[in-house]
Amino acid sequence: MMLGTIQSLVRTLEARDEYTCGHSDRVAHMSQMLAIELGLPDYECRRIYRTGLLHDIGKVGVPDEVLSKPGSLPNAEVEIIKRHTVVGYEILKDLRSFEYMLPGVRWHHERIDGRGYPDGLKGEELPFMPRIMAVADAMDAMTSNRPYRNGMPFEKAESILREGAGTQWDVEVVAAY
Repeated sequence: MMLGTIQSLVRTLEARDEYTCGHSDRVAHMSQMLAIELGLPDYECRRIYRTGLLHDIGKVGVPDEVLSKPGSLPNAEVEIIKRHTVVGYEILKDLRSFEYMLPGVRWHHERIDGRGYPDGLKGEELPFMPRIMAVADAMDAMTSNRPYRNGMPFEKAESILREGAGTQWDVEVVAAY
């Protein structure tokens, strides 16, 4: 029943945003594979998969004209997009069975160096689940086509991932990737 509820929420988001179609599923699968590679227990791997499916649910709160806008966004609209992490947190926070998802939904855009959003968490302040999801989300974002650019080759994305290990992304998670 829980997985059915999650899939319904994901379909709601995908109905609004063509880019998101498939993105959540790819992030969920990649996050789960990273969790397995990192030796996390089976229950934690299942949890990270489910969280990956809903990591961008807060985008339902982003206006269509911003969410689907081709080309680069002005700073004010980038700030609107960034709010999706907090909006997602707010959507799920009162659902007791989804409580374990909250760190991944809220903090999947945080950075190890503290320059991420929404809370500027740094180093060990950032739980492990969103560290894993950040790598999966970034890899899918870099290699997927967007309305304003084509996806880059995997080799280039992997190079960016390696360069950002220890500043943007967790070193251990990048090594597992």
